[in-house]
Amino acid sequence: MTTSGSTLLQPDKDWWRGAVIYQIYPRSFQDTNGDGIGDLRGITERLSHVASLGVDAIWISPFFTSPMRDFGYDVSDYQDVDPIFGVLSDFDALIEEAHRLDIRVMIDLVLSHTSDRHPWFVESRSRRTNPKADWYVWADSRPDGTPPNNWLSIFGGSAWQWDPTRLQYYMHNFLTSQPDLNLHNPEVQDALLSVARFWLQRGVDGFRLDTINFYFHDKELRDNPALAPERRNAQTAPAVNPYNYQEHIYDKNQPENLEFLKRFRALMEEFPAIAAVGEVGDSQRGLEIAGEYTSGGDKMHMCYAFEFLAPEPLTPAFVADTQHALEKAAPEGWVCWAFSNHDVVRHISRWGTGVNDHEAHAKLLSSLLLSLRGSVCIYQGEELALPEAEIAYEDLRDPYGIQFWPDFKGRDGCRTPMVWESNDPTGGFSDGKPWLPVPPAHLERAVDVQAGDDASVLSHYRRFLAFRKEHVPLVKGEIEFQMAEGVILSFVRSHGNEKIFCVFNMSPVARMADIPSGTLEALEGHGFASVMHDDYIELPAWSGFFARFV
Repeated sequence: MTTSGSTLLQPDKDWWRGAVIYQIYPRSFQDTNGDGIGDLRGITERLSHVASLGVDAIWISPFFTSPMRDFGYDVSDYQDVDPIFGVLSDFDALIEEAHRLDIRVMIDLVLSHTSDRHPWFVESRSRRTNPKADWYVWADSRPDGTPPNNWLSIFGGSAWQWDPTRLQYYMHNFLTSQPDLNLHNPEVQDALLSVARFWLQRGVDGFRLDTINFYFHDKELRDNPALAPERRNAQTAPAVNPYNYQEHIYDKNQPENLEFLKRFRALMEEFPAIAAVGEVGDSQRGLEIAGEYTSGGDKMHMCYAFEFLAPEPLTPAFVADTQHALEKAAPEGWVCWAFSNHDVVRHISRWGTGVNDHEAHAKLLSSLLLSLRGSVCIYQGEELALPEAEIAYEDLRDPYGIQFWPDFKGRDGCRTPMVWESNDPTGGFSDGKPWLPVPPAHLERAVDVQAGDDASVLSHYRRFLAFRKEHVPLVKGEIEFQMAEGVILSFVRSHGNEKIFCVFNMSPVARMADIPSGTLEALEGHGFASVMHDDYIELPAWSGFFARFV
């Protein structure tokens, strides 16, 4: 067992601040045994691609033992690898290779709930007096037999499921097969901290903590109030889901969570250079909660925000308003921004404007994301500008999509296999039939097509990530917005004595942008063909410009 993997890297406790993290969805990255499902050995084999991008870390979505009702986010054994992904020694080999390539490894811990097949739940539901009877959220029915309150599941319907053995309801924020743990019980907290310690001792460099604001519920089980229609949005659940009709002030976001997060941080501090990012899923108070969870230096290092994962169009005003809202809600906090992940429509399709400017738009969006104040998550395939895949109903695997089809098609469209080779029908992903179909349109954007093309989106990601590392203000600096009107977005990133002016044309038409006061020196190496004149900057369609104040 690896016990000191982190020490193979340069010991930098602040590595996470401004880090670029590459998210790997293991089912869809690389299959090495022909069963059509990606595995840990596949990740190890393809780490050279990740290293070529110049990222700082990888985040691996769950690979633990699971019945796969929610594809790994329903854990039945926190301390082992599901056989479809390999064995523990495969994970150890992955850690070793990642560290050799100077890549840190973060794993996805799902601590708010387990699978209903987890031994803890099997014991908990067996009778009301067993040692783990209080490890999950159980409640008696109302006198008429209905659930104890009005809480809803994100996956549709009530958040309560009747159990005929205990003659009680158990709570599930997600699938009925994903019962919620009762973190009000100190024994549950201790067990979860032991899980984290197990993986820290194996050499992981940090965690992505799933649904971090769902850990605790209101002990009194009070009803959530209704949410006014004008306050609803689709940041954490699709618009067709009645989950958006409630203000979720009792089923999650409880103040007791702060003390548990302090315990989690204290554990991480026992190991060198460990960091955690917590996923905050809340449509009304997301940034405020992120501020609470990352303040004081004794809880989370950073929080994973949903604002740019929502369907709302990305405009200069929206970017600036979001960053200003963060500064107000979380003056001490730090966030991790993402445009895409395994749960949302790929951003190049979500904000797409047409085939003709697909590549230019993708380059602009990537550079904007990598220029904002905060850390960054890149989702696999994003560096290839993969569009959302159209999945036929008969090919759907996601229970969320099956539940709300056709108004919400689920998450399978962003989870299709990574494409490595253009001349292989599976994109070089597998020798067998992939668990989800590989769209033919993705093949023409495969890694082998883009790797040797200096004008490709992949080459732009590599180039811009290298450019970003050369300029510390883009990594760790403060941000001050200059212009956020119409289609032009500009701001200044500053760190120490260095200031960098960044301006973006977020439109398919060439534009001019004002030059700020002061003396500017245009920077090279970012990949855009913008030109600075005496009193304005000439910006081609979907482009950016960067200059240093001298």
